[in-house]
Amino acid sequence: MVAGGGLAGLAAALELRAAGARVELLERGRLLGGRATSFTVEGEEVDNGQHVFLACCTEFVDLARRLGLADRLHLQERFDALVLAPGRPPARLRAAALPAPWHLAVALARYAPLGRVDRLRVAGALLALERLRDGGEEPLASWLDRRRQSPASRRAFWEPFFVPALNAPLEEVTVAEAAFVVATAFTSEAGAARFGWLTVPLARLAEAAAAGLDAVHVRTPVTGLELGAEDEVRAVRTPEGTLACDALVLALPPNRLARVLGDPERFDLGAVRDFVARPIVDVHLWHDAGRLGFGFAALLEAPVQWVFEKAPGYLCCSLSNAGSLVHRPEAELVRTCWEVVVERLPGLRGARLRRGAATRNPEATYAPAHGVRRPGPATRLPNLALAGSWTATGWPDTMESAVRSGRAAARHLVARWSGGAGSARRPRSEGGVAVG
Repeated sequence: MVAGGGLAGLAAALELRAAGARVELLERGRLLGGRATSFTVEGEEVDNGQHVFLACCTEFVDLARRLGLADRLHLQERFDALVLAPGRPPARLRAAALPAPWHLAVALARYAPLGRVDRLRVAGALLALERLRDGGEEPLASWLDRRRQSPASRRAFWEPFFVPALNAPLEEVTVAEAAFVVATAFTSEAGAARFGWLTVPLARLAEAAAAGLDAVHVRTPVTGLELGAEDEVRAVRTPEGTLACDALVLALPPNRLARVLGDPERFDLGAVRDFVARPIVDVHLWHDAGRLGFGFAALLEAPVQWVFEKAPGYLCCSLSNAGSLVHRPEAELVRTCWEVVVERLPGLRGARLRRGAATRNPEATYAPAHGVRRPGPATRLPNLALAGSWTATGWPDTMESAVRSGRAAARHLVARWSGGAGSARRPRSEGGVAVG
């Protein structure tokens, strides 16, 4: 059984199904996909936010392709970002057709929002971060101070690229997290940082995944576990009753995981109480100016970090690190974002806003408290595994991390029942409920 219908749970369920198990999935909400889903606004299906991936997100890309969505993946030919600063002409940060890291060096050398000295210092800081394999928990902000990064370089480079990537202010991003982003996306391969996204609503991904499972139950939250005499999970409790299972993946966020476990310390998982939720707000704007033709852009010195042209007459504004914004009235968020994009995008001069909507996710990502380690897939119980983008995958809390975690949880259980680690019973592949 898999509890949780987000990307982590769906990835785990598909991996278990491929291993021959019968799989049922339980999701507390009415929609699958978790934090990466779609819904309808006035008759138009929209994503709950602009979810992008990078070319280095190989597990997410593989999942989409296995689900038959290869032709629905848009990926840049090379890293290329339009940058809009107040009172300045549009600029680009575009990778050169050179091997890493020279592709980025040339891009920085041409990056107009930075002066010559700042360009050199940013390049030097990036190379220094790439060499920090264990950067520790020092805040990136203080590390940048020591590397003589000016306020201008923070506004023009560090904030627009690292705050959205890690959904946290530079004061809360650790050097280790920043070093991972640099090494994985910017300096590993010339094409690793290319932006990509699905060209269909995210719900298509979840629907395709669900179609490969034996049963999917929405509006069915797991409220607790029933353990057997051998200290294994034997069933899960739901509002509709108890469901038996041979093995279980809990693909839940930390706060809900703690409630389901009841006593996380009993499972050696007390640390799940020490994770902090970080919000993201997305504002959807429909206007009458038609296609603007810019794809997406970073907005410097604005509450909107990135704006995406999803379709002619439809923009999606992404506001990461949205702690001060997540509870603002929708009308205020729509008005603020519309004023910003009209000021930055010449094609919107004189345009009329047809309608707007805000989607808020107070628990968009999770970060552990200082000194707390993220748990891996294994638990004290041989037939219970954890998944979730917030777990220890080696990646920040992203769609890539979600897919990696789900696959890792499933492989852990497969190894257990195959005799590779312990002696958990192999789930039945026919009849009854095996993993589900």
